[in-house]
Amino acid sequence: MSTTDDFRARAHELIADLDAATSEMMKLISEHQLSGPEWERVSQWQHEAYERWMTYLNERSYPGPGDNNASR
Repeated sequence: MSTTDDFRARAHELIADLDAATSEMMKLISEHQLSGPEWERVSQWQHEAYERWMTYLNERSYPGPGDNNASR
């Protein structure tokens, strides 16, 4: 698997987790559940998923434009 493929696979995992956490948070909001243990759990999950995504993007260990198989 190329570096680009590795990046895409990991990015897909992280985005899917962030999307699931955000969706769960929005569900709780629509149910007016803005406090309590479930809110705390989902808020923490969403926050950590966002932080993992941002950390991954800021690593710059993924290929840049024009790179196919080389990591930086």
